[in-house]
Amino acid sequence: MDVSRENTLWRPYTQMRTAAPPLEAVRTHGSRIVLADGRELVDGIASWWTAVHGYNHPHIRAAVAAQLEAMPHVMFGGLTHAPAERLAARLAELLPGELSYVFFTDSGSVAVEVALKMAVQMWRNRGVAGRNRVLAFRGGYHGDTMGAMSVCDPDEGMHRAFGGYLPEQVFCDLPRSIAETQALDACLAARRETLAAVIVEPLVQGAGGMTMHPPEVLATVSRLARKHGLPLIADEIFTGFGRTGTLFACEQAGIVPDILCLSKALTGGTMALAATVATREVFEAFLSDDPGAALMHGPTFMANPLACAAANASLDLFEIEPRLAEARAIEACLARGLAPLRAEPGIADVRVLGAIGAVQFARAPDLAELKRRFIERGVWVRPFGDIVYLTPALTIDTTDLDQLLDSVGAVVREVSG
Repeated sequence: MDVSRENTLWRPYTQMRTAAPPLEAVRTHGSRIVLADGRELVDGIASWWTAVHGYNHPHIRAAVAAQLEAMPHVMFGGLTHAPAERLAARLAELLPGELSYVFFTDSGSVAVEVALKMAVQMWRNRGVAGRNRVLAFRGGYHGDTMGAMSVCDPDEGMHRAFGGYLPEQVFCDLPRSIAETQALDACLAARRETLAAVIVEPLVQGAGGMTMHPPEVLATVSRLARKHGLPLIADEIFTGFGRTGTLFACEQAGIVPDILCLSKALTGGTMALAATVATREVFEAFLSDDPGAALMHGPTFMANPLACAAANASLDLFEIEPRLAEARAIEACLARGLAPLRAEPGIADVRVLGAIGAVQFARAPDLAELKRRFIERGVWVRPFGDIVYLTPALTIDTTDLDQLLDSVGAVVREVSG
């Protein structure tokens, strides 16, 4: 690495004045990241939850290589191509109900932006004015672009500095209790004429703190949205593609949202791609002789053929390899391996769902020190706030998973007192 150019990079979620120098990765394989100095780190978070099949899976690599030979990219405005057509059809077949209309973008945040625009414009296309707000839930996180930031937790989330700049949305607690259910029902009734949609992260609020809720809570959110005539947006950017033990988290509650957002594991962690998928009812609200009723959105690299090829190959692997069974096996290992940490001083909670495990401190620890200790033990774990979490590749072998669990246990015990 050319050290002279190091300071020209502005890194994500990083205070550049005080951050330790980043590690240089030169290669990946399986569940491991190889560093320039020869060390290998077991990746406990699958590169921000994307590499569900592990790194460099030969089937995905071959599909991308073949597509690269034929056509790396072509604009999607006025043109189409087989990888996108095939991927859209496969997603429509996999998703429940009439979630059949697929709009491709290039990141999870933009998938959420498109979902919000769909919901707001759907009402306007129907001649209904004033529905410009979205109801979201405290503790949630939906991305870093402007609309997505506006539906993240406004007080405790990382975007609280932008109060007054972002669109003002409506926030409630997830309906975990009778009182919270009644409060959500009352809020929806009172705000109904100004609301365009309800947005929720099914089963797990990811970057907001790996906070989990049972399927019954998600079913209640869906029921109340239906009661008040509001479309439901399910943000499955984190939870989609096996992370919670089913292909999609919504399956566990038996619900069908009106709009569903996908990204992260969509391409198996190979490259950027996202999708916002809508039901027929939402789609038909945009059908008109008026050009102004169209959805006016179109990322330059929308439906990139390379990314679509990777995503199709990833879906192949869910068909021919036992990913969901692997997720359930990881769930059992995480539950068994993390449970003893509940007894440690300074630990507020330990929770597991599918291939997600989280240890929550009663008080936020020194994150830089935690990261350093994990690296010393040969693992790549990125704690945030008061959370240490694991979201490994679904293909991780038992040796690497044991190393992750042993390392988390050791480091938590070292610092929890």
